[in-house]
Amino acid sequence: MMKLFSGFAVALLATFYAGQSALADPLPSWNDTEAKQRIIEFVETVSDPGSENYVTPSDRIAVFDNDGTLWGEQPLYFQLIYALDRLKQKAEADPSVLSSDVLKAAVEGDLGTVAAAGSEGLVEILNVTHAGLSVVDYQADVRDWLDTARHPVTGMAYDDMIYQPMLELLRYLRDEGFATYIVSGGGLHFMRVFAEEAYGIPPNQVIGSATQTSYEVVDGVPTVMKDGNIAFIDDKEGKPVGIDSKIGKRPILAGGNSDGDFQMLEWTTAGDGPRFGLIVHHTDGEREVAYDRGSHIGKLVRGLDEGPDLGWLIIDMAKDWAVVYPKTAM
Repeated sequence: MMKLFSGFAVALLATFYAGQSALADPLPSWNDTEAKQRIIEFVETVSDPGSENYVTPSDRIAVFDNDGTLWGEQPLYFQLIYALDRLKQKAEADPSVLSSDVLKAAVEGDLGTVAAAGSEGLVEILNVTHAGLSVVDYQADVRDWLDTARHPVTGMAYDDMIYQPMLELLRYLRDEGFATYIVSGGGLHFMRVFAEEAYGIPPNQVIGSATQTSYEVVDGVPTVMKDGNIAFIDDKEGKPVGIDSKIGKRPILAGGNSDGDFQMLEWTTAGDGPRFGLIVHHTDGEREVAYDRGSHIGKLVRGLDEGPDLGWLIIDMAKDWAVVYPKTAM
């Protein structure tokens, strides 16, 4: 009887400690690879007061790109899909809004012509779909779109196509005293609609590209209006500039997925003291989309070629992530 009890007790304790170990894992959706080990080692080092590389909480700042880093971006940036949807709606109601070849091509799905028009073509689309609305009305419209629109390949809601491993990383960093920011080429007002609910990042910690805005009193109500035309592009060299102007400190950790994030990681990791740069490499063609050097979205060349020599972690999505999307979203 004593042996039976002793064996039961040992089994019970083993189960308990196994459960405790599982609970202690800050990144359960990451496989036990070098990537996970390097992240945990860095976070533990900078948050341990006894470490020579300890960083005070006020300087523990982490910044992340959004498109392709925290949520999907294929076959097009999700905000562009929103803009194209709204352009089609406006054109159905009033065909005269299609006042240029670029706008006509966009409605017809000729994205090659749109891409060839570059930033000027994008501005044309944004001026038709984003301008003339108050920020409040625009964001309400984005929220309605996110609630109803579905991705053409996965059939998922766009704000369900967030990466579970990155959600865990954001949560882990905040648990260890980091402030987490989004620094993305996406639209500021667009991302602020879902950032807090999706990532736990409040609107005031979102930095993005912005159209021109103005203040008006509309029907007696003080209002901020979206006027169209680009005021700031938060991409490439613009990212360090945006961080400096909005945060006022150089981060100690930066994450991205494309060469549009290169300068942000370069600037972050060039500072004094412990630094960490990471790139999400889209290698998983089974669970997501595999792309890098030749992609029209999220092109990644310099990050692959130069990142390792700069000490950056290149995350292999297929190898390092046990899951991609939250199970509740599937």
